Amino acid sequence: MRTRLSLVGALCLTLALGSFAGAAEQDELLGRKVANFTLKDYRGKTHSLSDFKDKKLVVVAFLGTECPLAKLYGPRMQELNEEFADQGVAFLGINPNRQDSISEVAAHARIHGIKFPILKDLSNVVADQFGATRTPELFVLDQDRKVRYHGRVDAQYGFGYGVGYVKPVLDRRDLAIAIVELLEDKQVSVPSTEIKGCLIGRVRPAEENAEVTYSNQIARLFQDRCVFCHRDGQIAPFSMTNYDEVAGWGEMINEVVQERRMPPWHAEPGIGEFSNDAHLSNDELKLVSAWVEAGCPEGDPADLPEPKQFTKGWMLPREPDQIVYFGDEPVDVMAEGTEPYRHYTVDPGFTEDKWVQWAECMPGNPLVVHHIIVFVKPPESKERSRNPDIRGFGFLAGFAPGTRPMVFPPGTAKKIPAGSKLVFQMHYTPCGSPQKDLSSIGLIFMDEDEVEHVAATTNTADHEFAIPPHDANYRSDAERTLTRDTLLLSMFPHMHLRGKSFRYEVTYPDGREEVLLDVPRYDFNWQNNFILAEPKLLPKGTKMHCTAYFDNSSDNLANPDPTETVRYGPQTWEEMMIGWFDVSYPRDQAEAILERAENEADNHVEDGDVGEGDDTVEATEAEAAG
Repeated sequence: MRTRLSLVGALCLTLALGSFAGAAEQDELLGRKVANFTLKDYRGKTHSLSDFKDKKLVVVAFLGTECPLAKLYGPRMQELNEEFADQGVAFLGINPNRQDSISEVAAHARIHGIKFPILKDLSNVVADQFGATRTPELFVLDQDRKVRYHGRVDAQYGFGYGVGYVKPVLDRRDLAIAIVELLEDKQVSVPSTEIKGCLIGRVRPAEENAEVTYSNQIARLFQDRCVFCHRDGQIAPFSMTNYDEVAGWGEMINEVVQERRMPPWHAEPGIGEFSNDAHLSNDELKLVSAWVEAGCPEGDPADLPEPKQFTKGWMLPREPDQIVYFGDEPVDVMAEGTEPYRHYTVDPGFTEDKWVQWAECMPGNPLVVHHIIVFVKPPESKERSRNPDIRGFGFLAGFAPGTRPMVFPPGTAKKIPAGSKLVFQMHYTPCGSPQKDLSSIGLIFMDEDEVEHVAATTNTADHEFAIPPHDANYRSDAERTLTRDTLLLSMFPHMHLRGKSFRYEVTYPDGREEVLLDVPRYDFNWQNNFILAEPKLLPKGTKMHCTAYFDNSSDNLANPDPTETVRYGPQTWEEMMIGWFDVSYPRDQAEAILERAENEADNHVEDGDVGEGDDTVEATEAEAAG
């Protein structure tokens, strides 16, 4: 059984992790004798490999301070260090990243409880000596200081193309088994394992007079596409706002953008135009590649663009009018394992109707918050949820890796009735050390007399599917007919761990067909809201059709259990097929539309057929959270 890792912090692997080196490719490193080396640790103390001549085995671990897998495995390596310390085994960490400062190495060791020495390989001399390429990467040296094991700690945390995952049950302790076998004078049964992690930020000379430099082109590109998330206080694992940091990650950045894992944008190019389109063009990919191949030259700082300005701590265009927290005190998040969903209901104190034009869910601790969904529960609302833990009424806003704030066009806002409460659904993913979180939502209001259109979130969904075991390409369809002219603002496909692809298409009353959005490679870790560059009028009688495919095979690395028949449900090991979309109506029509939708949703709940009515708008959303 597996669940995905969050991109946030330890689980935000789609950005931070690269391809892995196959075990067979690394076989030439086995049996190699490692010469003595000398480096200083983050405290300034000098260590040499020869200092451990009385040890039967030395485990050398190449680590990075910002790599999610290195963070997750830090505590586990310390546990192994303690487990084998009295059996003649020593652990030695080495940080080879040019972008990791001595103080950052010290903080990494402290936060993750690492007691064994971590040495700073300032010029990558030792990394080159070992042939290390990524972090975390492990080498076990015997008493002759020959490499007898090379690879990972274990495979509980991992990464595949576009998918991060964590296995709740550890299948095999690869490193521990290798150590035990060597202590028993046996051959290592599996001497080489796949290495998954971040490329080492090597020190490389930059070309002089390079045409593409950080200052003249790359900084502008990264400001436009990356720093929205890659800045202090946001979800990305490292900042991209200064040259030294970016240059250290240069090869890693090039790898993930060339493979189109970053920036996280999964829509098929050429279908629809979206205001938040973050994908890089082929010419932009060539720019990044040329810069990295030239050694990541800085260029003339005078050519740098003006720094992009952000609201401190927020992605909103200005400070929120009101910030609502899910509680008064932070809550604890465990270091490892799988966290169940949590729900918190709070009273924001609205004594009058509020009109929300912008909203942003803010993770209190980006290291562990995978997603937030905030619902509005109006006074005296009925429970509409198949999931008894969710007490919300209408969807207000959400956060998941890749999601941007809810922003509506001028004159458009969502209504929160006076006396409403807010319900926070919180999903946490542990990051390797105990954490605390107190998340919130920031709201920017619009004056009531400025509201011309009322926004709502609606969907078409399939609740009746049953995905057979081992089916790698199961199809699910959902359709609804619009009973009035509707202005389409955005689309938000939602599935869980077996989600494979998702498509929105419409059939107009005159028979014309149009694909509005195609997501050929759905990724639960990056749940984008695809905001149309221009709102699209869908006339009365238009059919909105969504088609989704699921992969319930063992080839899906995130699949919790390919032997199960999978049905609709709110937990990530269950599945959902929901085509969310934001719409708006003229204000003079909206009240009647939403009131009718609420009544129809009530009837559907009583009939046990939630969320499938043609006019069900917002009132059915709580039951679909997940």
